[in-house]
Amino acid sequence: MHHGTSIEVRVKSIKIETATIKRFTLEAVDGVKLPSFGGGSHIITYLPHPSGIMERHYSVFNLSEPGVMEIAVRLAEPTNGGSVYWHHNVSEGDVIKISYPKNHFPMSFQAKHHVFYAAGIGVTPFLSMMAELSEKNQSFELHYGAKTKEQCAFYDVLKERYPEQCHFYFSKDESPNRLSPVSLLDHNIGTHVYFCGPENMIGEFTQAAKTYGYPSFNIHSERFAPPVNKQAKPFTVTLKKSAKQLEIPKDRSLLDVIRENGINLPYSCRVGGCGTCEVRVSEGKITHFDSFLTEEQQNTNQTMLCCVSRGEGHLVLDL
Repeated sequence: MHHGTSIEVRVKSIKIETATIKRFTLEAVDGVKLPSFGGGSHIITYLPHPSGIMERHYSVFNLSEPGVMEIAVRLAEPTNGGSVYWHHNVSEGDVIKISYPKNHFPMSFQAKHHVFYAAGIGVTPFLSMMAELSEKNQSFELHYGAKTKEQCAFYDVLKERYPEQCHFYFSKDESPNRLSPVSLLDHNIGTHVYFCGPENMIGEFTQAAKTYGYPSFNIHSERFAPPVNKQAKPFTVTLKKSAKQLEIPKDRSLLDVIRENGINLPYSCRVGGCGTCEVRVSEGKITHFDSFLTEEQQNTNQTMLCCVSRGEGHLVLDL
C-alpha cells in the first residue's frame, strides 16, 4: 500500500455505541464531500506507531449526513494496537489519513432476497448494504446476535429505520435467544446469505448453509482478521523466475516473507477475502484458508492467496 492515494480526514464526532464500541464520523479536511461508496465497502486507516504506520481495515457506512464516512471500532482484547489507538488516542478534531473506499464484500446482483447474519461488531458492513438496498427498494433482512441489548451496537437506529427487517438475538438476556444457523432453513430459493462476525460463527454458518444445500455462490462472508491456524507448520517455497528459496515460519504469512524479499506483490485485505495477492503454484500441495477462491479453484491446486494460505512441505511459485 502507498499513501499517494490516501485522503486526509478530520474526526468530526465520536459517539459511544456500547461499552466497547465507538463510532467515528470522518469529514474531509478541505470541506468537500468524501467519496461515495457501495454497500459492503471498507477503508484502510493509516495510524502512527513507533514501528511505522499501522494499516487497519474498517467497514465504512453513513448513518448521519451526506458527504461523511463513519466507522465503528470495537476495543479488542487482546489487540494488535489498532483498536487501542482509536479508543485511547483519537479525539474529535484530529486529522487522520485513510484510503479511498474499496469493496471486497459486494452484494450479489442476482439475489432475489438478501439475508445478513451478524454477531457483535460484524454488523458494520451490513449498515451500508441495508442503506443501499432500502434506497433501491430491494428485499433484505438482518439477523443480529449480541450478548445483551446494551452490547448491541446500533440497536436503536436499526429498530427505527428497518423495523420489519431486523431480528435481534440476545444470548445473555432474561429470556436468552441465541442466533442459530437453523434459521437458514427459512429462506426461499434465490436468497443470498452474508455472514460477518467471529471466525467460529462464520465457519459454523457457512458449513450449515452448504449442508442445507445453498449453492456456494449464494454464500458470502467477510472476516476482520485472518483465520486462526493453530496447526500451522513452516514450509519452503522456490520462486521459479529467480530460483530463490524462501523459508516461511509457522507464525508468518507467505505474503510477508515474499515482500520482505523484494518482490512487490500487490495485496489489500490480508484476510483471504479479496484475491489481490493470488499467485500461481506450479508444484506442491496447498492448504487453503481463504474465502475468495471457489472449492473447484482450490481443488485444482494451481493457485493460492498468499496472505492466509500455506504450503505443505515445499511449493514452487510462478514468481
